[in-house]
Amino acid sequence: MKTPPKEKTETHLQNRRDFIKASAGVATAIGAFGAISAYAQAGNPRESAIGQPSDKVAPERVFNGVYQGSQLSQVAFPLGGIGAGMVCIEGTGRLSHLSLRHRPEIFNEPKDVFSALWIKQTGTARVLEGPVPDWKKFGLKGSEFAGSGNGGTGTTYGLPRFAKAVFASRFPFADITLNHPGLPVDVAIRAWSPFVPGDSYHSSLPVAALEFTFVNTGSERIDCVYSFNAKNFMSVGDDKLSSVETLPNGFVFCQKPLPDKPQAEGYFSAVALDPNTKSNGRWFRGGWFDALTMIWEDIASGFCDNRSVPTEGDPSPGASLMVPFSLVPGEKKTVPVLFSWYVPSSNLSVDAPPASACAKDEKCSCNPFYKPWYSVAFPDFPALRSLWQREYAELREKTQRFTDCFYDTNLMPEVVEAVAANLSILKSPTILRQADGRLWAWEGCFDSGGCCSGSCTHVWNYAQAIAHLFPDLERTYRQTEFGENQDGNGHQRFRAALPIQPGKHGFHAAADGQ
Repeated sequence: MKTPPKEKTETHLQNRRDFIKASAGVATAIGAFGAISAYAQAGNPRESAIGQPSDKVAPERVFNGVYQGSQLSQVAFPLGGIGAGMVCIEGTGRLSHLSLRHRPEIFNEPKDVFSALWIKQTGTARVLEGPVPDWKKFGLKGSEFAGSGNGGTGTTYGLPRFAKAVFASRFPFADITLNHPGLPVDVAIRAWSPFVPGDSYHSSLPVAALEFTFVNTGSERIDCVYSFNAKNFMSVGDDKLSSVETLPNGFVFCQKPLPDKPQAEGYFSAVALDPNTKSNGRWFRGGWFDALTMIWEDIASGFCDNRSVPTEGDPSPGASLMVPFSLVPGEKKTVPVLFSWYVPSSNLSVDAPPASACAKDEKCSCNPFYKPWYSVAFPDFPALRSLWQREYAELREKTQRFTDCFYDTNLMPEVVEAVAANLSILKSPTILRQADGRLWAWEGCFDSGGCCSGSCTHVWNYAQAIAHLFPDLERTYRQTEFGENQDGNGHQRFRAALPIQPGKHGFHAAADGQ
């Protein structure tokens, strides 16, 4: 074999490197809405980023490095199980992209959902987030009285917050550090959800965790209250069918089925793994932004006690959990907050018989709409919630083991970042897992729906991650292709119906997908 000239080889290698860099950039933009692996070359950002001054203009970012300043503007890191819905944590620490109802909801950012910290000795309270990106302050969409032109009514954007945030990640962990000049505490947030290769059961749970670590950087003891506060974002339609329930260590948002919309049923819980946790299930019931105003007054005064849910009138519009703690100089404390959700049905179907047709056929036993795998794996929401709390520590250890292995490599950082960026798609609503455990996927996501249906074989059969990390799930694609999607003549449809079932064979096969 003839050896090419040295200068040509070097040019080829340089072009190849440029291509890989460009590919990583594209993955950053589209891979699960911009969430990528970014770890500080100097080490864990929780050690290196704390105490850095606030920079208006962020320095040039390196691959697998941190995001800061203007680089945080579009970071949204997905949390959740495979085919189980998604919550994103943004580069500033904000929660957004809540897609819990079996479809993408990219702009679903409930206004009154935030963590906060109160410090007695300084008499201050701050939202545990960095500065709000300008595009949110001046480009907020909303109803007549809710958009940017009216000051972003009901948002937390105007509340005190931390001056500096730094984001980094090692999939499936995301790390955010927060600090503020003159404040005697630094904060680190670690967000993650279970990802254990070979264990598709635990890797498909509709759960996520936020771990808040507080470090006393001052010279005196400080007494603090951490709180997680949220409006009932699961509520849809009739208030009489939605409610808030308190738990010994948190709360649950409940939405019962509506008469004409059984798919409205859904539940979400937040619990803190701390024995001193208090729960407030009685937010102020008023109009406009009264609830947010009153809950902030509670936070700013250091309120930390139990409040039961109201027994008369309208349900509470939201709930809070609070954890009191004290730190001597140099001491640190971590407060894990566990999320879980349960939406047992949907009105989602693709290329399937309409519900009315099934209702008329007494012999039809199919479900005309998609049901998630977890609704069969767990008989009810308490069972799921209990498992997550019980197995949290073990799943964290196993997930960390994967991360340590994945990043223990001498591959170019451009490659590692690109692969991690695409792995994050597995935690996005691009993928669904139906009741029998089989995967079904879109080619991608629009803002409020999937794009290009049916686990398209000449898209997903090029993918490598699922086959190598979760072979049992990859085999479900083959089951569909050689089962429901193949007729007696051997012709295969390259798009599957949802729920998965046989369909018409009136279109050509995709040879590159078989």
